[in-house]
Amino acid sequence: MKADIHPDYKEATIQCTCGAVYSTRSTVPDIRVGICAACHPYFTGEQRFVDTAGRVDKFAKRYGSVASAPGEGAGAGAARRRTKVKLSDLNK
Repeated sequence: MKADIHPDYKEATIQCTCGAVYSTRSTVPDIRVGICAACHPYFTGEQRFVDTAGRVDKFAKRYGSVASAPGEGAGAGAARRRTKVKLSDLNK
C-alpha cells in the first residue's frame, strides 16, 4: 500500500439539535446534525407533520387556494380535452 495517502482519523463527537451526543471517529472533529436516530420519526414511531414557518399558510396566502384560480372550475379540464377521431369517420 502507498504511504501517506490515508486521511488522519480523530475522535469526533456528533451533536444533534435534540441534545443527543454520539462519539465516533472522523476526519472532522466536531459534527452537528439536525436530526438523528434518537429523534427521527422512523426510529421513534412518532408521526408528526412539520410545517416549518407556516409554509403552507404562506403559500395559500400568497397564491390563494387552487380551486379559486380564475378559469379553473370543476369542469374546466374536461372542456379542453380533445375527443378521439375514428378512422371510419375520416373516410366519409
